[in-house]
Amino acid sequence: MSEANLTPAGGGTADQSTTSSSTSRPASALKQRGSSRFLKPEDEQQQPLSDMSTGQQQESPDTAAREGGREEEPLLGGPGDAQQTRDDPRKLPGNLVLGTAIITQFGIWALAIIVWGSVLTKDIILFSAHPLLNSAGLLLLTQAILILQPTTQSVPKSKQSAAWTHLILNDLGLSALIAGLILIEYNKFQSPTPHHFESAHSICGLITYILLGVQATVGATAFLAPKLVYGSVGRAKATYKYHRASGYVVLTMGLVTVCLATGTTFNAVLKMKLWTLVVVSVIVLVGLLPRIQKSKLGL
Repeated sequence: MSEANLTPAGGGTADQSTTSSSTSRPASALKQRGSSRFLKPEDEQQQPLSDMSTGQQQESPDTAAREGGREEEPLLGGPGDAQQTRDDPRKLPGNLVLGTAIITQFGIWALAIIVWGSVLTKDIILFSAHPLLNSAGLLLLTQAILILQPTTQSVPKSKQSAAWTHLILNDLGLSALIAGLILIEYNKFQSPTPHHFESAHSICGLITYILLGVQATVGATAFLAPKLVYGSVGRAKATYKYHRASGYVVLTMGLVTVCLATGTTFNAVLKMKLWTLVVVSVIVLVGLLPRIQKSKLGL
């Protein structure tokens, strides 16, 4: 019997293939480790992170940190200066005095006190309700802005609660302003010679009412019925930055309208001083505008 017949069929080939594969794998592994050993640090940083399950590229931690800082960055100041950091809806009242909000509170309450003091120290007539309701409306609109301003996606529960509070305060403020408009128009119709929208105060006020009506409608529909009105939640959220920007414009015009009231004939009775109203209005904006989060306006 020959030696060839003692060898199992294919035995020599199997031993050779096993030996060759066992020697080739370590060599390739060493080659890979060797190449990674000479990888430059900057090349490592340029390699994107990917999701092993989906194969989609992920943001690096540095990018995520930068984006987070950008979201928290106010118009003036550093990241987080005007941001609610704890996701606790019970902490929402703190948003009303967070950061420079205390300056705004001083200004808007001072404005309300000036108007109410001027009206309530004189004889009360039907027209008296107009400045009382309008100043109260501006006060409520200001609180609505302050309560929502500091919230971000990092505090989802607080953001949702603040959005509902914002909606309620805006509705109350808008209702007070509309009531003030109805009463002043009714009072003018009772006059033998009614004059409508002739003064700078009334014209600026009318423009403010129109803009506020559009702005409030867009905000309410985007929040309450995004799919019904805009077709999708994404499209509704795309309007948020315009809603926010127009809100600051409307509030500023409301303050200007109050200042222009000093040029009306009724102020001969109220005797409000223009410079005092201008000063407190500026104080409102000095405290409010620095808290604007630039990312919320698409900046």
